[in-house]
Amino acid sequence: MNDFLPYAFFRGQLVPFPEAQLSIATHALHYGTGAFGGLRGIPDPENPDRVLLFRLDRHCQRLSQSAKFLHFELSAEEIFKAIEAFVQKNQPSQSFYIRPFVYTSDLGIAPRLHNIEKDFFIYGLQLGDYLSPEGVSCRISSWYRQEDRSLPLRGKISGAYIASSLAKTEAVASGFDEAILMNSQGKVCEATGMNLFMVRNGRLITPGYDQDILEGITRDSVIRVAQDLGIPVDQRPIDKSELFIADEVFLSGTAAKVTPVKQVENYLTPCDRPITDQIRQQLTLITEGRLAAYQDWVFPIALR
Repeated sequence: MNDFLPYAFFRGQLVPFPEAQLSIATHALHYGTGAFGGLRGIPDPENPDRVLLFRLDRHCQRLSQSAKFLHFELSAEEIFKAIEAFVQKNQPSQSFYIRPFVYTSDLGIAPRLHNIEKDFFIYGLQLGDYLSPEGVSCRISSWYRQEDRSLPLRGKISGAYIASSLAKTEAVASGFDEAILMNSQGKVCEATGMNLFMVRNGRLITPGYDQDILEGITRDSVIRVAQDLGIPVDQRPIDKSELFIADEVFLSGTAAKVTPVKQVENYLTPCDRPITDQIRQQLTLITEGRLAAYQDWVFPIALR
């Protein structure tokens, strides 16, 4: 069972988690007219009276932008303050995950975004490793990633995740841990909730924004860390066959962090992953607030 944090931010106030209830007629439940974020927090290794949130400003900015697709004006500052109050109220003592969500909160059956109420809530749960840090096996999904001309893929729109859900279940049912979705052009896109990277001949390669990927915040962090480490980075289309002969493949995301891929379909990737390991170690140090050069990525929140 999920270990939910005891309080939620719901309808503008902090309430016990079990009291944050929605009607079965809630518009967003029927039409996927919501957008969410996700960010991690950890107890500060150097100070037991505070927690550290990774790139809180970017997460608030992205959720604010996602809300605009729903015709909902919700500023990044409002989200920031609500998350800060939420964390202070919950007093988390272990690694945790925060899920803020904007949605059409009205009751009704007409699919629309005009003349309809919107709202914003936050809940959280204790969360360790979402995927095995030892590596995962992936299959190429029979389901394809949507196109930006049919859905606003620059936002984390809840309705878009039906494709991810279908692909994840298909993968697990066929004996794999994760799925890799292709885009409509037949190029590698992303996993079910993670961006994808591969390494070939010492270069880090990832699909660009023109490949219908999510603008991942962990993805951006990986690219910047790699560049700072002197690792060449290419953002370009990736063919399926390249994954089968790549030197390294890994997934990145808030929940997944940096997770190695040990197998794609029936092709095993090398066990030696020097670039993956180097980036993962660097990001761990950053999230723990141990690298001064990245202090602006870590947001301390006092608990007392």
